[in-house]
Amino acid sequence: MFNRLCIIGVGLIGGSIARAARSRGLAASIVGYGREQERQNLETAKRLGVIDEYFLDIVPALEGTDAVVVAVPVGAVESVFALLKPYWSNACVYSDVGSTKSNVIAAAERVFGVVPVNLVPAHPIAGAENSGVEAALPDLFLRRRLIITPLEHTEPAALNKIQIFWERIGSLVSVMSAEHHDAVLAATSHLPHLLAFALVDMLGRQDEQCEIFKYAAGGFRDFTRIASSDPTMWRDICTANKDQLIPLLHQLKTELDKIEQLLADNDGRRLFETFSYAKNARQRFLDQLEN
Repeated sequence: MFNRLCIIGVGLIGGSIARAARSRGLAASIVGYGREQERQNLETAKRLGVIDEYFLDIVPALEGTDAVVVAVPVGAVESVFALLKPYWSNACVYSDVGSTKSNVIAAAERVFGVVPVNLVPAHPIAGAENSGVEAALPDLFLRRRLIITPLEHTEPAALNKIQIFWERIGSLVSVMSAEHHDAVLAATSHLPHLLAFALVDMLGRQDEQCEIFKYAAGGFRDFTRIASSDPTMWRDICTANKDQLIPLLHQLKTELDKIEQLLADNDGRRLFETFSYAKNARQRFLDQLEN
């Protein structure tokens, strides 16, 4: 499908894209680009066969490339666009994998003046608590949602290439606006991560005086699994999507205040109703996953 695929940021997601593309024969050659401080990670990626070659200079990294995927934390996307700008090619298709899309589009507008027609913003809704190229998996995106957020002037041919690329990887592709994407992901992904980080932060500080974690059971492990995610990545995501997250946090505070009052009033009936509604709502979510 592509002659040469360049991955900028060969970590969990970028590395998994490379592994998936290789396993499905979607690129004749796959190269990685990173900064000097990422040399060891890039050497690991090459040793593991995730990429064929790596570069610390963007010029040779882009030579002969017809597809570029930017797989860096969302806070670093603008600097990558600035790096790419002098060498931007109309013969290449560009995409990203950022967990927020409005800020990626805004970053492109600041760098280029207008979002290039061959830049197709995208977000694979997949990941793991582990980070780094050693955690990369060829089937990370298999049967997982992939959202593309094109603009009105996005080149149809570029959009089609990115959509086909992800479909051949095995993703379930949807197309929507960046604003709608950010609102949906704030509720279903970004807020849960905030909650997990906040709970473990609170209990971890108490653990300095007592043995809370020693007696935590499977429920705590399952609920807080995502607090093992990369702090830098999630700091950038939450900061970038704060306009969507802050109203949700206010709603959550209201819900917690309601439950606190039900406990104070010994109102077991309404507490049961709240828990039952939540249980049924989650079951509807699980039923959707199976269909």
